[in-house]
Amino acid sequence: MSMKQAVTALPVDEARRRILEICLDRRTPMEQVALEEARLRVAGRDIVAPRDLPPFANSAMDGFALRGTDLPSDGTRRLRIVGTRLAGSASELSIGPGECLRITTGALLPAGADTVVIKERVRVDGETAIVQACEISGAHVRPAGEDFRAGEVVVHAGERITFARIAAIASLGLATIEVSRRPRVTILTTGDELVMPGHACSPAQIYNSNGYSLSAMLAISGVQQIAAGGADTGAGFGHLGDDVERIRVALSAAAAHGDVVITSGGVSAGEADYLPRLVGELGRIHFWKVRMRPGMPFLFGEIGNALVFCLPGNPVSTMATFLALVGPGLAAMQGCRDVLPRMHAAKLATAIRKSHDRTEFLRARIEVDDEGTCRAWPLAGQGSAMLRGVVQANGLIVIPESTHDLESGEMVTVMPLPECS
Repeated sequence: MSMKQAVTALPVDEARRRILEICLDRRTPMEQVALEEARLRVAGRDIVAPRDLPPFANSAMDGFALRGTDLPSDGTRRLRIVGTRLAGSASELSIGPGECLRITTGALLPAGADTVVIKERVRVDGETAIVQACEISGAHVRPAGEDFRAGEVVVHAGERITFARIAAIASLGLATIEVSRRPRVTILTTGDELVMPGHACSPAQIYNSNGYSLSAMLAISGVQQIAAGGADTGAGFGHLGDDVERIRVALSAAAAHGDVVITSGGVSAGEADYLPRLVGELGRIHFWKVRMRPGMPFLFGEIGNALVFCLPGNPVSTMATFLALVGPGLAAMQGCRDVLPRMHAAKLATAIRKSHDRTEFLRARIEVDDEGTCRAWPLAGQGSAMLRGVVQANGLIVIPESTHDLESGEMVTVMPLPECS
């Protein structure tokens, strides 16, 4: 589809729906990886417990293992100490009537025992343990399979491998797992006005922040960022001035070597906004422009086998469109079960007036007050080129197209920002 034929000015939800539909068809294949390389990857299949966890009944405390029937109903009772079992020991020890065993946390419960009395509640007299009344039969014992049963799904296909899931998988004894291959993504920033940090900047130029913010957001999206060939900056992404032929060559090369190309800048309707025309000439445009603020000049298309996301160049527009549209698409390519941005409700702390008919994403502080109510405070300085609000924000207030006036105390939808507190 050429630029003239492109669908334009879609609502945010419709734009996201179209992105997800296409990205689901571009699901990456599965591969086997070592567990230490699995963080933030997406499980390709259900990960099933091959055995009970814990695999044996064990002590939850340091103390004495004994038979619950030997606990006194009143007063005290003396039990003969027949040995000691430390965690990791599989020595053949058993408990008979009137006997007990010193035991440490995590140690295998000896045959015959079904109860542990913590050491602070036992008085030792030589080789005898004196146990008081009021102890509970069966206490302080972790039964086999208390955590997971053999055959139970521990991690479902489509779930992202977090540090907690890594711990659970390792505890099952699995050294490798099957995950979706990471989409290979190239970032290209554009614009004569941008200079890399560390280099001299003229009075008419600014430093390139979009390449760094996009790289940082990709780092928590489970993808593989790949170099940008001749446009590489040495910072993991490529940068190009407003040279139509150089952008054409870089786009073609990036599309040939990866699954996704993400650009920032040059996507509106100005004199140096070459990307809509180039994507239409080199491939096809699925849609151009989304009814959102900030971030309206957003383009989604493809060149060859690569999907292309062209993001607007203003720094906050770049971030907003990535979080609302690109991130869900990348998650869908990896087979994630939950691809939509995380949202929850909050009470608006101040009134809001919106004069346009686009979905607005307002930078905000989202906090829980002393009464347990989640509240959202819109921040000052909402310009799409202003980073102060992003630095101060930990979420975005999402105001629908049709909503214009919101009073203090009304409930609104908020999108927490990743890595922000």
